[in-house]
Amino acid sequence: MPTTPSLRHELLAEVVPRLRRAGEVVDEPTERARVLARKATRSPGLPTVAVPGFARRFSVVEEEVDGATGPFPAYSFSPRGLEPVRTILYLHGGGYVHGIDPFQVRYAARLASALDARVVMPAYATAPEHTWRESYDGLVRLAQRLLTGRVPVTLVGDSAGGGLALALALSLRDRTPASGGASPDRLVLHSPWVDLTLSAPDTEAVAETDPWLFPGKARVWARWWAGEDDDLARPELSPGLGDLRRLPPTLMLCGGRDMLAPGCRALADRALVAGWDLTYVERPGLIHVFGLLPGLPEARQAMRAVTRFLGARR
Repeated sequence: MPTTPSLRHELLAEVVPRLRRAGEVVDEPTERARVLARKATRSPGLPTVAVPGFARRFSVVEEEVDGATGPFPAYSFSPRGLEPVRTILYLHGGGYVHGIDPFQVRYAARLASALDARVVMPAYATAPEHTWRESYDGLVRLAQRLLTGRVPVTLVGDSAGGGLALALALSLRDRTPASGGASPDRLVLHSPWVDLTLSAPDTEAVAETDPWLFPGKARVWARWWAGEDDDLARPELSPGLGDLRRLPPTLMLCGGRDMLAPGCRALADRALVAGWDLTYVERPGLIHVFGLLPGLPEARQAMRAVTRFLGARR
């Protein structure tokens, strides 16, 4: 695998953060107003604009998941004319403040096609209006229901969604009867945010090289997601600090210019001690969630690694 970032990666490393107006937080009220204003521009429903011919290629079902204070939607889609041989529960990133992004749908659609899979993407309630408590148990119940099906279930997540996928894996393990209930067969984590305390060594140093993520902003978003009186270190929020025994085989990918890389390295170290079958791939010089970004040779390599790990059908 090449160790030098491609020219296209270097271009996207400059362009993507600018397009998304990435920057450090000014103050909490200003950041809250900014986030809410951006949310107000988003249309409801599954954003499929990044997937050409989505309606023709995929069948979609929307269902409601019961949250603590009200339902939230989950979108299920699979390639038309195929019987899915796997279910992928995809937990989207966005710092726990933003909803499903078109580039995440694009990535999930590619996984569905490569693996003959059904993808389930829940649009869980996000901060600052909501905290983790309003969606978390509903997501656990959704996963438990999917696990009663006839095909294997894989948890996949990017960024905050990667942390949420790992947290769900911990809860599913702890809530499964010792006599042997179903559990996810695999986890795939793209640049997961597994430690909301940002306690891993070198986090601040790596953040200085990251064009997209900022520690001050991350701490504000983490407090919103946790709630004012909550503990950021609890496993539902920072699963990288939890008990990592008896978890499914996992593939984790991250870039070296990613502020979350130190947390991923710490997770890989703790996995080794816990005896957890975790394969960690860190690509030097690459940015956050590089495996999902469009048109990158590094993303194509990451997709091949993921489909090999999950056993591509074609």
